[in-house]
Amino acid sequence: MSNIIVAQSGGPTSAINASLIGVVRAARESETYDKIYGALHGISGVINEDFLDMTDLSDDVIIRTPASYLGSCRVKMPMVSPEDETYKKVFEIFGKYDVGAFFYIGGNDSMDTVDKLSKYAKLIGSNIRFAGVPKTIDNDLVNIDHTPGYGSAAKFIASTMLEIGYDTAVYEAQCVTIVEIMGRNAGWLTAAAALARNEYNPTPQLVYLPEVNHSVDEFIDDVKRVLEKTNNVVVAVSEGMKDKDGNYLTASDAKEDKFGHAQLSGVGKYLESVVIDRLGIKCRSVELNILQRCAGHMASETDLSEAENLGWYAVEKTIEGNTGFMASIKRVDKVDGIMDLDASVKDEYSVSFYMVELDSIANQERCVPRNWINEAGNDVTDEMLDYIRPLIQGEMEISYKNGLPIYTPIPHLTSNYTCNKANQIL
Repeated sequence: MSNIIVAQSGGPTSAINASLIGVVRAARESETYDKIYGALHGISGVINEDFLDMTDLSDDVIIRTPASYLGSCRVKMPMVSPEDETYKKVFEIFGKYDVGAFFYIGGNDSMDTVDKLSKYAKLIGSNIRFAGVPKTIDNDLVNIDHTPGYGSAAKFIASTMLEIGYDTAVYEAQCVTIVEIMGRNAGWLTAAAALARNEYNPTPQLVYLPEVNHSVDEFIDDVKRVLEKTNNVVVAVSEGMKDKDGNYLTASDAKEDKFGHAQLSGVGKYLESVVIDRLGIKCRSVELNILQRCAGHMASETDLSEAENLGWYAVEKTIEGNTGFMASIKRVDKVDGIMDLDASVKDEYSVSFYMVELDSIANQERCVPRNWINEAGNDVTDEMLDYIRPLIQGEMEISYKNGLPIYTPIPHLTSNYTCNKANQIL
């Protein structure tokens, strides 16, 4: 019997630990693998031999704990070459720990990493199997209906927008509230803000996704039109909102990460200053920032269930001999027993799992279809909302102590020794 290594990478989510537990449970119950090692801080933990033995892990609370239990990293692996020292070291460590399979839970850049490892294994004739397990709140992976983590983030955003709608409705004076939401070039998260609307809450009245370019003048004209009908305007904007020329509104301040992605923020504050300057009325901006990533107290049961099942599925497929794939989700006609959703959507939503080649996913980005955005580009369509709504269904049971949620302790991530060791870079 060989062993497995599982790691997490990229931005944390409310569902990433559910995928981790899916991998652990499936490996443990399969009796195919012996030891289950968790690498701290992604691929860095492999290189540093920074492992947790998770074989006998008690997992009931971890599955409900937000963020990455094993920690994360944003390390870009070099191009695949048989002579590259980084790959040689990684595979020496795989051999040292008798690794039969490696599972990487993450987003686009993580799929790039596991794809490279899989290709190197093929290059040197290694029998180690490699599988990616998707996660990202941005929902921008290709060849998947939706990514674990997105449903919970969408649930938090919609709930927060509903509460903001209540807060802003109490005053008579004209006021504009701008809520900045993550997503870079993909507006899936920002679109979820529109779920807050119901028979008593009309906000947000305006929703701007990065898939459609806008001039500041158009934005101001939209706000003016809404102000003719109400004194309370709530606007949802993507951090990646672009001007007419396709440049980020905050492009001058945007820095790039190791993968070349713009690190965006500040569009809400910028538009706030424009509203105050042009319209002379009260305006405030709210940046949800990391709050939308790991609101474990508001996680979607559907999201966590699918995340765990994807981890389980990935293990099953490696046992069957598959490698170089990502476990994926597709939305299918009703299949009894797959999901336990609220009655309103139960008969209309179900999923199944399948494998996708890693090289068809890495370094690509899926955006919201243009026909799911209204013609003016300042709102989303009912089809968009119908797509999101099933993903936010259900609530997890959470225990509380002293009025706060109880989550799994993470001393292996908070000690100075571990942090200093994991911060080594390639």
